[in-house]
Amino acid sequence: MSDVRIKIGGPIFRKIRENSNYYVDKTAFIEEFLNTDPPEASLITRPRRFGKTLTMNMLNDFFDITQDSKAIFEGLAISKNKALCDKWMNQYPTVQISLKEMEGDNFYEAMVEYSHIIERLCGDLSYLQESPLVRQQEKDTLACLGKVSKEKDVLNNSLVTLCRALYAHWDRPVVLLIDEYDVPLARAQENGYYPDMVKFVRKLLGSVLKDSKIIQFAILTGCLRISKESTFTGLNNLKCYGISDVRFADKFGFTSNEVDDLLSAAGFPEKKDIIKEWYDGYRFGDDTEIYCPWDILQYIEDLQAKATAKPKAYWKNTSGNNTVRDFIGNTTFKVSSKIEKLLADGYVTSSINEGLTYDSLYESEENLWTLLYLTGYLTTASPDLVKDSDLSSDSEALPLVIPNKEVKAIFIKTIKSWFDDTMKAMDRKPLFDAFWNGDSEGFQEKFSGILLKSISFHDYHENFYHAVLTGTFIGAGWEVTSNPESGLGRLDILVKDEDNARAAIIEVKRSKTAGEMAKDAEATICQLNKKRYVSSLEGHYKKIMFWGISFWKKSCAAKAEEYVQPQPQKG
Repeated sequence: MSDVRIKIGGPIFRKIRENSNYYVDKTAFIEEFLNTDPPEASLITRPRRFGKTLTMNMLNDFFDITQDSKAIFEGLAISKNKALCDKWMNQYPTVQISLKEMEGDNFYEAMVEYSHIIERLCGDLSYLQESPLVRQQEKDTLACLGKVSKEKDVLNNSLVTLCRALYAHWDRPVVLLIDEYDVPLARAQENGYYPDMVKFVRKLLGSVLKDSKIIQFAILTGCLRISKESTFTGLNNLKCYGISDVRFADKFGFTSNEVDDLLSAAGFPEKKDIIKEWYDGYRFGDDTEIYCPWDILQYIEDLQAKATAKPKAYWKNTSGNNTVRDFIGNTTFKVSSKIEKLLADGYVTSSINEGLTYDSLYESEENLWTLLYLTGYLTTASPDLVKDSDLSSDSEALPLVIPNKEVKAIFIKTIKSWFDDTMKAMDRKPLFDAFWNGDSEGFQEKFSGILLKSISFHDYHENFYHAVLTGTFIGAGWEVTSNPESGLGRLDILVKDEDNARAAIIEVKRSKTAGEMAKDAEATICQLNKKRYVSSLEGHYKKIMFWGISFWKKSCAAKAEEYVQPQPQKG
């Protein structure tokens, strides 16, 4: 194992370089951006945890006129272009701001959070208060901003005021970097104050991005593009670069070669295949293969602590799974069969609406597929997967797949949670009455109806049916145990109703055909008797039920039998 130093959760470019942490060199982004006559304003969208913030931090260190950054860029790709570095490195006043923390349960709270953000920024630029080149009016406004102002009009103009003051002081236009610009819009939609936030963000960005005299260029990052009509009204100089664009396709996230180099440096080249299975699969631009960098770094750090560490779904804890949950639970659009197809490693097709607004996410099925695509839960399918499809080359619809094992695990966990909550909300009394009364036909009919509403995964393996059954009984007030030891082995599911002194043992079988279900259900009853699963329950419960339930796709056959307990011998 090598002594490669991995930095997690700290997107501070300068610290990474000065502390000799491992850095996947993305500085070629600077050259690619500058060599094509950069637009006055650029919006780059990528899913969460794909390196947007670290890139913005790198850009700040490169352009900021108050820094001397030559040493921290030494040896990196950009340093090879000396003429470009001489022209641009540390030559411009720079404003870097992140709106990630701008959230609240209401609009006022969100404004308070923004005022804290702008207060810290004013503190970093406090030298402007002493500059003889900055107008007194702007100094007064900066002083107000530095005292956590809650005045919306003052906050609306905060960025343009800062940039004007920087322009006056340095006599050079400003490089403006706005990270996670759409987070406040997402939070506002969730909490019911979206119209107010749209107005605020529109004025905040519009006032500064339209002033081409004081801005050299601006770069914004986010997860969604958001339509110009919603947020960027009247801003004609904005160029968008999304995950479908060829430009910068390999500059966010890790490429296959970058992952190979990192694994070799860290001493884990043998982990390449498992890392590819878990964290690869994203396709940006035309056909650029991309890994999620957050996951790679997390897993390598775990491997450094324990060489036998197993990969995990690290990404699920970065931004929650509300997107998938809302999609699955949406009753307006019938998407169950399409999700099942995705979970079976197939693909679905949908047009992509990259000009979404947060308040229109649920207006169409196309918008929902778009949301999953832009937020990283889906990606475009490989040409090999769709080579025999009827998709025409000029079709606007994209073939979408789940990118990797990690995201599939998120889907499955979310589906299980959704199903459990759905079961708790429905009237299960008729089903439970049939269950405890041994009514095989009644239980079979009612449970088959539940199966039709469920979303299958794992290609109908027994653990799918096991999960559906367990989820059905959870939350009913009984003790439900999966695979407990009993008798001569492990039974599938044990349900205990202590209040009524009754228990039930359920054995699950996956049949090969529909015609074999009844026979398989009968056979499981014999298995329950032979393996003496009931031995630990005898004498503790007045009623013990045996249930054999067999499944084939979304159908089931059930067989019930009440166990006759041996009577105690009379003295």
